[in-house]
Amino acid sequence: MSGHSKWATIKHKKAATDAKRGQLFTKLIKEVTVAARSGGNPETNPRLRVAIERAKEASMPADNIDRAIKKGTGELEGVNYEDITLEGYGPAGVAIYVEGLSDNKNRTTSEVRTIFTKKGGNMAGAGSVSWMFEKKGYIVVSKKSVDEDKVMGVALDSGAEDFVVEDENYGVKTTPADFFKVKKALEDKSIKIESAEITLIPKSTVKVVGEDAKKILDLVEALEEHEDVQNVYANFDIPDDMLKDQ
Repeated sequence: MSGHSKWATIKHKKAATDAKRGQLFTKLIKEVTVAARSGGNPETNPRLRVAIERAKEASMPADNIDRAIKKGTGELEGVNYEDITLEGYGPAGVAIYVEGLSDNKNRTTSEVRTIFTKKGGNMAGAGSVSWMFEKKGYIVVSKKSVDEDKVMGVALDSGAEDFVVEDENYGVKTTPADFFKVKKALEDKSIKIESAEITLIPKSTVKVVGEDAKKILDLVEALEEHEDVQNVYANFDIPDDMLKDQ
């Protein structure tokens, strides 16, 4: 868990910048579209509910979200995107798991492989690193906004699995099934949430410093910038000062 809440917060803040140049909107529209294939009602489709919340957090217009849902349900024509997962290793043996949405899996795989190679990593076969991660809900709350006992009490009483105290934030871990319940409980108590997502959390981490840390962050950023990549998960533990520079 070390460093996870800090990295989650940094990515959340970075997403606000990405949204201004349209990159994030494109990825969010893809996710809403694909999620809606399993049903256009977010109350009965957790993946769609998460996708819509992320789109709203990025200030995406409601019309854009609605069109994406209709493309997913087949009410409107759209590109046929497929889920794709790719696995590999970065510098210092850091495990990397990539989730994407693509209309051409062979092209995406080839391009992601090139990024790994150019940035000092290498692709690996299916199942090579996926076992190192577990799907969890993860909610980040700033220490500046609320007392530790209040956050921990509300989180654990509403069904959270774990509560983590880090340098600047509190991290609340949940099962995917309890994520929305815990998130709502915190919001109902007027606890400001920095970021909240259903994510993959590494079961253990690899300490990385110096040049290797710079290289792994460079690799992760290059992967995240690829238009077909939705999420990048890695099991690095990098010093806070290096993460802040990102």
